[in-house]
Amino acid sequence: MSEPVSPRSRPPVYAVDRRHRILERVAAEQTIHVAELAVELGVSEMTIRRDIRRLGRDGFVRPTYGGATAHITRSFDVAFNARALEHPRAKRLIGMRATQELAGAHTAFIGIGTTAEQLARYLHPQEGLTVVTASIPTASLLGTRPLRVVLVGGDVLRDELTCVGPVAVATLERYHFDVAVVGAAGLTARWGITELNEGEAEVQRRALARADRVVVIADGSKIGTATSAVVAPASRIDRLITDESAASAELEALSAVGIEMVIARRADGQETRVASPRTSTRAGAGRRTTRHQAPVTPGRTRRMSR
Repeated sequence: MSEPVSPRSRPPVYAVDRRHRILERVAAEQTIHVAELAVELGVSEMTIRRDIRRLGRDGFVRPTYGGATAHITRSFDVAFNARALEHPRAKRLIGMRATQELAGAHTAFIGIGTTAEQLARYLHPQEGLTVVTASIPTASLLGTRPLRVVLVGGDVLRDELTCVGPVAVATLERYHFDVAVVGAAGLTARWGITELNEGEAEVQRRALARADRVVVIADGSKIGTATSAVVAPASRIDRLITDESAASAELEALSAVGIEMVIARRADGQETRVASPRTSTRAGAGRRTTRHQAPVTPGRTRRMSR
């Protein structure tokens, strides 16, 4: 009979991988415990405490006695409204997965909404990255990290703390974005990306018009919903990151338009990726497709039936 493997005999887990695992656990459970993580990762409790302190300094978690919790805003409670309290776990997992979309970008736009705030919460510092946003909560979350943050300015909508109006639009006209990662109040194959009001929709429109690549992040409750202000057609979207609660019929319709789907499933890194017809056509024609490809997290992969 083989001897049980002790934690000390496991292969070493490097610091960057440990911290990513810690963030995944926080995203799923909101609270973590040092002793449990030390056993799981096969390292000392002191090592886990150092990782938590580092993540705390970067603004990702709030250290507590014996562990850590998800970081809630430093100086004021942003976006504390009904939308912020809806589907929190799905939004956290989508936001964490969406951080991969900014890898290698020099200038990126991060949109408005509570799912976009989760992206900002988990975005690792990237030297040389400029993030432009119309969201005051997102700017607050990123402002203490070693990257350049530009808030577009303009009129502030009180409930959402977002910047709209001619000043915001004029600021966006000064930039070219490698990628725009935006939320949506609604997303359908027929109406595309929709927002709740014209002011927010116009800001999103201008940002997408100046982006090479467009990624939409939206939990399943937004898929199949159309609100009053149209931002852009579905064909403008390169990739959608959502969760498994999204209606399969609408996902099939969006995939048929040419959108690549990524379903953020759990905090263990599993995801479902669905190749769009547009991606398949490009590959079949022998053209390079790696420019728009994000790193694939290991896990089960399936293709949606057409």
